[in-house]
Amino acid sequence: MAHELINPDGLRVPLSYTHVVVASGTRIVFVAGQVAEDADDNLVGPGDLAVQARQAFANVDRCLAAAGASPDQVTMLRIYVVGHRPEFLPLISDARISVFGEHKPADTIVGVERLAEDGRMIEVEATAVLD
Repeated sequence: MAHELINPDGLRVPLSYTHVVVASGTRIVFVAGQVAEDADDNLVGPGDLAVQARQAFANVDRCLAAAGASPDQVTMLRIYVVGHRPEFLPLISDARISVFGEHKPADTIVGVERLAEDGRMIEVEATAVLD
């Protein structure tokens, strides 16, 4: 599957994402928002955004694999963070890089008041395009 990653002139080149991703393929995979829960529905890392971010991104990776996709086929991420502040960005980037490595899909980070269940600090959705 072909991805064209574009950072337009006049915009800074981001560290962990790409401004524009053009994808072509025959199959689209939508991964529902993943939070920091283990297989038994237990919250992982209560009160610790770094731990929760790693678990949420690992859960995205598991979902992709279940659909026959890999992180390098992801074109878009949507990341929801409770009470988001700029100092959270390095924690989120580290967790993201642990799954996506050098691949930098487009993304949106949104600060929210709360998520669907108490104690969850981050939720990550993904869209992948496969051949």
